[in-house]
Amino acid sequence: MLSSEALRQAKRIQIRTRRLVDGIFAGQYHSIFKGHGIEFAEVREYVPGDDVRTIDWNVTARLGHPYVKRFVEERELTVMLLVDVSASGRFGSTERFKHEIAIEIAGLLSLAATSNNDKVGLILFSDRIERFVPPQKGKNRALRVVHEALSLAPEGTGTDLAGALDYLSRVVRRRAVAFIISDFLASGYETALRIAHRRHDIVPICVTDRRERELPAVGLLTLSDLETGQQVLIDTSSRAVRTRFKQLWEERQAARQRLFRGMGLDPIEVATDLPYIQPILRFFRLREQRLRAGR
Repeated sequence: MLSSEALRQAKRIQIRTRRLVDGIFAGQYHSIFKGHGIEFAEVREYVPGDDVRTIDWNVTARLGHPYVKRFVEERELTVMLLVDVSASGRFGSTERFKHEIAIEIAGLLSLAATSNNDKVGLILFSDRIERFVPPQKGKNRALRVVHEALSLAPEGTGTDLAGALDYLSRVVRRRAVAFIISDFLASGYETALRIAHRRHDIVPICVTDRRERELPAVGLLTLSDLETGQQVLIDTSSRAVRTRFKQLWEERQAARQRLFRGMGLDPIEVATDLPYIQPILRFFRLREQRLRAGR
């Protein structure tokens, strides 16, 4: 059960994300994610320019003038949210931690999906599968997603992205849109990502903090790895130390981008000190442009 404070927090997230979905986000979700076929919508009178192949001859013969069948795209999608709840998410150098941003983004995407009558499922993972909520429809699905994430006390501290992706492939057999919301501080997940990408539309959402790429010049500083507990003392007054720290982050970032680019994925980069909606909207506009160019 959620505490009263956690419940209030979940409702606040729902209110914030509802404004985004109903405002600038509305319509773009629908336009870029396609269904899995077409379905019959109605029969209407023929008008010049209609494809004669769509004429419904039975109705035409019965009513004495031409009628055509109209079909629409089958819109139902399955949206899976894979949310990293490892210990590294409990870091943030500004007002909000990475895991808080991740939960709110999950709430936003689930609300957009349910508003479009899509199924939404949830996988919360650390170095193990912490919780699985099978994909279903429902107007309260977005609140359920936020509830589950807020109420969870993870048993694991590490990050097993490969395990989460393997689990997705086992439990979701039909093609889904799978958003992976994580800081991607993990290794050895490349093969699992490629396998999952063959079946699903994978969208990585990378949540980072500026202090993971830049150190302040504040003298001696103890850095702790939240997932392993290891600590190291460094002298941040040294420009060489700060430069090397940033260089290592940039190398990891470049390697991750090469991986995603090589697989044709469109990652969304989110930072704790900047509004997350702009990177998400850029992703949607990019997808929309590609769809138009492919017509």
